[in-house]
Amino acid sequence: MSVHSSASLAELLDFLGRLETHHLSYRLEHNRPESITVLVAVPGERWEVEFMDDGQMEVERFASDGTISGPEKLERLFAVHGRPDARQP
Repeated sequence: MSVHSSASLAELLDFLGRLETHHLSYRLEHNRPESITVLVAVPGERWEVEFMDDGQMEVERFASDGTISGPEKLERLFAVHGRPDARQP
């Protein structure tokens, strides 16, 4: 689910402060030139909160159904999302 709203640098800093006040660890990423992403991982959920340079904010939440699999599931990762011909330095 993606939600758009107005966001500023002050709101980003406020959000980071709230995460710290609530003792939630986070990671910042800069994957797109127009945004900064705050990644928050808690048990069973991962949150991506993107602060865009145009003032928009997007919130996306990924939830686990609690199923734990063995290493055989890794083959699906490579089969579905892998690109065996792509070479990385």
